[in-house]
Amino acid sequence: MGNTWKDPEAFASLIRDVEEKLFGALPDETWVYPGHGDDTTLGNERPHLPEWRERGW
Repeated sequence: MGNTWKDPEAFASLIRDVEEKLFGALPDETWVYPGHGDDTTLGNERPHLPEWRERGW
């Protein structure tokens, strides 16, 4: 998840899309290639969803 510059509407839209269109639609084995950091899988990132929500970006 990227920084939405403390825009709550942009964050709500982004987190909803990420949860529904990625985590809700694809299996945990799906590889993702972020713009920075190491390649990973949705299964490795799924536990971070609450952290992302709390952080707000």
